[in-house]
Amino acid sequence: MGSEQRNALLAVVLSGLILFGWQFYFSPPKPDAAPVGPTTEVAEITPVSSESSVKALPSGAPIEPVSTQTYTLQDRGASLVFDDYLSPVDMTNVQSAFSFRNTVDTSLPLRMEFDFGSGFRQLRFVRLDGSNRYLNSENDLAVTATASEAGPFNFNLSSSRPFKYRFTFRTAAKKLENGQERFFSFFTDELNHVTVADEDNGDRAIKWAGIDFNYHLFAAYFDKPQDLLFKSSTDSTFTIFSNKETNQLSYNLVFVKKEYNYLSSLGNNLSNAVDFGIWGFFAVWILKGLQFFHTFFPNYGVSIILLTLLVRLITFPLQYKSFVSMKKLQLIQPELTKLREKFKDDPQKMQKESMELFRKSGANPIGGCLPLLLQMPVFFAFYKVLHSAVELVDAPFMLWINDLSNKDPYYVLPVLMTLAMFLQQKMTPNTITDPVQKKVMLFMPLIFGVIMKDLPSGLSLYIFISTAFGILQQTVVFNSKNKNTPVVV
Repeated sequence: MGSEQRNALLAVVLSGLILFGWQFYFSPPKPDAAPVGPTTEVAEITPVSSESSVKALPSGAPIEPVSTQTYTLQDRGASLVFDDYLSPVDMTNVQSAFSFRNTVDTSLPLRMEFDFGSGFRQLRFVRLDGSNRYLNSENDLAVTATASEAGPFNFNLSSSRPFKYRFTFRTAAKKLENGQERFFSFFTDELNHVTVADEDNGDRAIKWAGIDFNYHLFAAYFDKPQDLLFKSSTDSTFTIFSNKETNQLSYNLVFVKKEYNYLSSLGNNLSNAVDFGIWGFFAVWILKGLQFFHTFFPNYGVSIILLTLLVRLITFPLQYKSFVSMKKLQLIQPELTKLREKFKDDPQKMQKESMELFRKSGANPIGGCLPLLLQMPVFFAFYKVLHSAVELVDAPFMLWINDLSNKDPYYVLPVLMTLAMFLQQKMTPNTITDPVQKKVMLFMPLIFGVIMKDLPSGLSLYIFISTAFGILQQTVVFNSKNKNTPVVV
């Protein structure tokens, strides 16, 4: 294969990674969320009577209300209502935007069961003297429940008899029109998602597990990873359970909106619930960069522009080498044309002489691909931030752009981005002479623009600004006074 064909193939492959890779790796953007005002309640535990019948459930029975008593555990910013089987009935958090029921879509999303030698079953607890302690006298199992202003609720269990425990989450499958889906998630050494009603099982050291939907997370987490078995079933349940006995257990319940900084403040790897995927390192720094600029310019569109310019400046030393190589390629175009004409009947000789010319001039025929390679991690990381970070949901830019996490309703930014890419392509010299290959490369910006039209407008803004600034840098280098010694901009 000749150098021209290899160069064209490499350019198409690199472009294809950006054009189509997101379809395999990403899902559509999520809906926005509205803020919820703060509450001013003081910490207390209040029993609330209920007239439901009491009955023991076999281990495989569906989660149904069986309690005769519910209790409210609350602090200034959060509250938890749970029954006397330790099952949460309702939760609120001043930081959350949607209701607990909207997230879990069931009346009892978590069932606690214990095995003292006769199989897993629910145990009923009685509150002791109006305190925050509860007791199952049959098994000498005592529970101390505490609340914190940040939202987690701790349950500390101890018994003189060894026991095993099992947490069963239950929810309803739901997928919104934009593709967002409710799922079970759990964290080991990485974030894992399980589609509701899918079958899966395993044995892992689990840090936390719960129900994830609509930028909100309901989860149970442990201060230390627990070696647990997990199983998801077609009955829309997800179970984690111990296969070793213990006399003590401490776990926490939390219901939060998945704001990265807030989750980070809670610790326990909960920030990993914000799924940045394999581009997490880049995505976290992009989010932090956007937040930094947002503190000075309270507009995330402006923050995207400023961060894009900063990224271009940071990566310019490498881009400059690419521009220099492209300029040298531009300078030797007349010589390349002569070689092609001279050896048009001898492709091998033409290739050999062309490579020798590249070597002597210092031009790199694939040097123009370097900026594309540099942009790929940032491109995907920007997408994951816009897709996963609730901070950017419902964030307006200007005029018709009311939500940077949604597509441009009038496709203005994708059109501007496509035009900028066409211009940059025209400015970039290449060694392709085959007319078919030229047409393929000519249509790449158009194909890219068609795909981008339904992606977040913030991503189109990033690509447009990055391309436009790249054109400016390239123009200064190409138009430097000393054509053999390009200047740095």
